[in-house]
Amino acid sequence: MTDLFTYQNSYLVVVIFLALGILLPIVALSLGRLLRPNKPTEQKRTTYESGIEPFQDARVQFNARYYIFALMFVIFDVETIFLYPWAVAYEELGIFALIEMLIFVAMLLIGLIYAWKKKVLRWI
Repeated sequence: MTDLFTYQNSYLVVVIFLALGILLPIVALSLGRLLRPNKPTEQKRTTYESGIEPFQDARVQFNARYYIFALMFVIFDVETIFLYPWAVAYEELGIFALIEMLIFVAMLLIGLIYAWKKKVLRWI
């Protein structure tokens, strides 16, 4: 009977955190909307651009390669996040973890070589 209670209690904690995670932003944003001053004028609705009136369209097209390069940076940055805990606990994990991490790094290197062959890393 105690195992069943403990099992249900663990789900209760998850449900409480889920409810708090949903309700807290809703309550905070609603209270902020009720408490803030709201006096809209035409001047407040204009676009502010360093004190200068905007004189052209603010949307500028960028080359898609910049986005791909940034995405690749994020991917390899996340790789570092995965490698750090493994390196800290290497002695406790043993040879199996070493093989797993080598497979992980090999897959990332295959992705890097693929991107290199597709000339994604070129700026021009």
